[in-house]
Amino acid sequence: MDENDDLLSALNLRNPSPKSNQNENKRKFGLDESHTGTLTAPKHFLDSPSSSSEDENDAVSLHSTSKRLDYMLQFLDRKLSVANDGDNNDKSNNNSSDGHRPSLPEFEAKGGGTGIFKVPVRAAVHPNRPPRLVLRPHPLRETQSGCFLRTIVSTESQLWAGTECAVRVWNFKDLYSAAEGGEGHSAGDEETAPFRESVCTSAVLCLVGDEGNRVVWSGHRDGRIRCWKMDSAFTTTTPFKEGLSWQAHRGPVLSLVMSCYGDLWSGSEGGVIKIWPWEAIEKALSLTIEERHMSALLVERSYIDPWTQVAVNGFTNILTSDVRYLLSDTSSAKVWSAGYLQFALWDARTRELLKVFNTDGQNENRVDISSAQDLPVEFISGSRKDKTQSPFGFFQRSRNALIGAADAVRRVAVKGAFGDDSRRTEALVIAVDAVIWTGCTNGLLVQWDRNGNRIQDFHYHSSAVQCFCTFGLRIWVGYASGTVQVLDLDGNLLGGWVAHDSPVIKIAAGAGYMFTLANHGGICGWNITSPGPLDSIVRSELAGKEFLYTRIENLRILTGTWNVGQGRASHDSLISWLGSVASDVGIVVVGLQEVEMGAGFLAMSAAKETVGLEGSSVGQWWLDMIGKTLDEGSTFERVGSRQLAGLLIAMWVRKNLRTHVGDVDAAAVPCGFGRAIGNKGAVGLRIRLYDRTMCFINCHFAAHLEAVNRRNADFDHVYRTMTFSRPNFLNCAAASGSSAVQMLRGTNAIGNNSVEGKPELSEADMVIFLGDFNYRLDGISYDEARDFVSQRCFDWLRERDQLRAEMTAGNVFQGMREADITFPPTYKFERHQAGLAGYDSGEKKRIPAWCDRILYRDSRSASVSECCLGCPVVSSISQYQASMDVTDSDHKPVRCIFTLDIARVDESIRRLELGEILKSNGKIKCMLEELCKIPETIVSTNNIILQNQDTSILRITNKCGKKEALFEIICEGQSIIKEDGHASDHRPRGSFGFPRWLEVTPAAGIIRPDHMAEVSVHHEEYQTLEEFVDGVPQNSWCEDTRDKEVILVVKIQGRYTTNTRRHRVCVRHCCSAKTKQTEPPEHNTRQAQGAALHRSDFQHLSSSYDVVDLWSLNSP
Repeated sequence: MDENDDLLSALNLRNPSPKSNQNENKRKFGLDESHTGTLTAPKHFLDSPSSSSEDENDAVSLHSTSKRLDYMLQFLDRKLSVANDGDNNDKSNNNSSDGHRPSLPEFEAKGGGTGIFKVPVRAAVHPNRPPRLVLRPHPLRETQSGCFLRTIVSTESQLWAGTECAVRVWNFKDLYSAAEGGEGHSAGDEETAPFRESVCTSAVLCLVGDEGNRVVWSGHRDGRIRCWKMDSAFTTTTPFKEGLSWQAHRGPVLSLVMSCYGDLWSGSEGGVIKIWPWEAIEKALSLTIEERHMSALLVERSYIDPWTQVAVNGFTNILTSDVRYLLSDTSSAKVWSAGYLQFALWDARTRELLKVFNTDGQNENRVDISSAQDLPVEFISGSRKDKTQSPFGFFQRSRNALIGAADAVRRVAVKGAFGDDSRRTEALVIAVDAVIWTGCTNGLLVQWDRNGNRIQDFHYHSSAVQCFCTFGLRIWVGYASGTVQVLDLDGNLLGGWVAHDSPVIKIAAGAGYMFTLANHGGICGWNITSPGPLDSIVRSELAGKEFLYTRIENLRILTGTWNVGQGRASHDSLISWLGSVASDVGIVVVGLQEVEMGAGFLAMSAAKETVGLEGSSVGQWWLDMIGKTLDEGSTFERVGSRQLAGLLIAMWVRKNLRTHVGDVDAAAVPCGFGRAIGNKGAVGLRIRLYDRTMCFINCHFAAHLEAVNRRNADFDHVYRTMTFSRPNFLNCAAASGSSAVQMLRGTNAIGNNSVEGKPELSEADMVIFLGDFNYRLDGISYDEARDFVSQRCFDWLRERDQLRAEMTAGNVFQGMREADITFPPTYKFERHQAGLAGYDSGEKKRIPAWCDRILYRDSRSASVSECCLGCPVVSSISQYQASMDVTDSDHKPVRCIFTLDIARVDESIRRLELGEILKSNGKIKCMLEELCKIPETIVSTNNIILQNQDTSILRITNKCGKKEALFEIICEGQSIIKEDGHASDHRPRGSFGFPRWLEVTPAAGIIRPDHMAEVSVHHEEYQTLEEFVDGVPQNSWCEDTRDKEVILVVKIQGRYTTNTRRHRVCVRHCCSAKTKQTEPPEHNTRQAQGAALHRSDFQHLSSSYDVVDLWSLNSP
């Protein structure tokens, strides 16, 4: 069955009865597994999202179904149109997929399709990376001002994100749901999976989950810590509020972590660390609503300042740099704090400083290390020269000074404000084997043991490391280039791909996915098994449903170029050039040359460029005049402009299209006077339109008839070196976690690993070059040219065109297209002389030439020319003309109208399709079940009794012979034992932390197949409790001597699953012999394997076993 037959079969829909069950309206269309030609209505992969009403769910589902049908019909129309086009038009490659649209014949240059001129790879599901779940599509930058996403964290059932103004949360059961419609949705979230958002807050810089209390803690720029209840976020459609908040720091809260004892640690600027003891937090959370006003004050003054004990141990004034990272090592009960260049290691139980060391692993116990922000910056300046002795003219001296200044600026930009920053720490994580990983600005990955000793380094990518996340036996690394890499615990590279077109600033694991947050605010989920065998199956299935989630947009773009010769145009001239044809276009792009010239102006312009300034009053006059011609403000809106000396480019977008255009970036490349001055060169604008990247480049190349090679070289220089810059506020989304983002060039590689040094223009879906290219006519005299022009013999003149000859030879504009020229040469004319008689008749009698041109390259390649997700932008030219009646310059203005088909993905629909594939495909389900199996394990006992200083060994055995078992031990809570031996007054622990009288080591690790792990459960004498007020101990008293009991939960999971198998172990601390003789009551365990076992039960296992931590302790 071919593609058309498959589609026609899919359109054979069942006709639902009006009396059908109401739930039928909630279902979505999808191809059934048997491919019998009927569309079934399968259930959602997961439960439907929570909603305030059943009608709201019905409306969302019906809207999704309607869109899916529209896309299918649109696909069928395209297929029929292409078929008719093939029958009636032999030149279908020169036309778009719409056969009814009139288009001009085009000429295509040689040399395309290879190297840097190859069309970027695009596909419904990219072949060079795993399939992804797009939770939040890349929002346009302009919609995110003041609300960029900064960080994410996952809990067992939710994904939380912190923005610059609020906290938002997604339920994992809604991952595959369609976007919620409605006008109340914020801009940029039209296709985002359903979520809820909090009331407005200060910018969120860090998040940490606390499953023990079912809350999430957030640290904010205003210095406050806020507490959010997991269960209340989805109970209402109105913005939810925090349950508790207090002023934690004077400066921003840069980092948060929950220790293995339930304390909340927070880090801020200047090395400040505060510990918020669990006892105070527990008391505050237990207060009633009426008493809630007291809770903030109670917690705010309860903090512990760990630095008060540091001076006693001889570590005076060690850390003064910002505490950007905090990490809890549960396996050895330690806490790591880190700045850019230093680390500190703390005891989580006693809160004492154990060690301070730098990024090289060297101890720094008594040296006062200044903050990274105080490191000197190296500036380069030339010596002052005596003007009277200089043999150079003013212009030459200006040129040399400007080039030197530009070089200094570039060096400082590369080095940053921190000196040699290649060793700077940008990310920190602990793996399941208790090895700590740090990532550096130069891409270096460093392994450390639990005691802060440097083990070994790895270097797989040149870009700065931005974030880590571990899951199972893998480590995920996010880079500033947008690349994600996956490593095993030994540091071997398993795979990597470009995940986003901007830095990956945070990764979180949950619901079987690794969620990556990009600097632009987009969130994607990658299957935790990726890279793996599942990827190819899901990729093939999802690509086969492309027509269900592909939408084709149609658009017309007006481009115009004019060398104004330092003159100014009349309103009538602008109407003739642009205003007369702008009524039915969506975007207008105008490029001007020689807006302003002269040695003084060029020198001043170059000086302004070196300090980031551009523009002039004359340039602004042109922008205002063109804006007036286009009815700017009412019909069009100017979205961007860039001026380099005499070059100016600007773009206007029709207001009804404005919400689909954004991420406007600008660039400039000087080509004159040693590639430093802008009398020749190019300026460009880059935009995202319907999620596709488009570049518009205005050029002015070398003049004179014989300078063909220089013009070719100018184009090559522009194409290879043009780098688009972004406004400074773009990087604010990553400002809290990394500095490397600010000196990074963002890549636009949508899905292919970018080759080092690959030009940005080669990564765009469409590129339009316009301007005064200055190519002339060869082998013809002035009089001959005038005769041919008067007779309109343009075919013969085109054969003499230098540009056409160089394009045919593949020397310039490789792979680009131009419509056949049907207008007279646009250069050179006498000003204010109408008609063809206005050609230059002066002494030089310059030969008429088509200097002013407009060329383009879209997504078409030799293999694909139809508009689809594999060829997302297909263009044709409907008009290519010169305004010969305009006489304000020695050049005539030229305009070109492009008609575009743009294929885009409806991410809301694709999420639904992905969920259906994962649910209905038998092979995928089978593979997932096998990969996600939890190894069978047993524990040696489910009851432990300890007296003072007692130690018991808990043995965990992996009975599976093929798969590793990952274990983690948590504390569900603590109870007091009454005189009758029964437990009462059960209280949960923060983040399932241990009480301070109990040490469990290691609390996490790996057990290899048919092996055993030994865990020490030790009672630690802790007879004195202290109350802290404003960081200083105020009162101390003896701890109560009542018997206590805790429930330890041994969580077992496999390498690819978030589900766990749990064993419960009752640990009782007895202070009296009488209590010790009383057997603790039986506790129901979820697993039969939790029964008490004797040492003889392990004799059938190997006498030697490999464990993550084998402690040389005696059995109790």
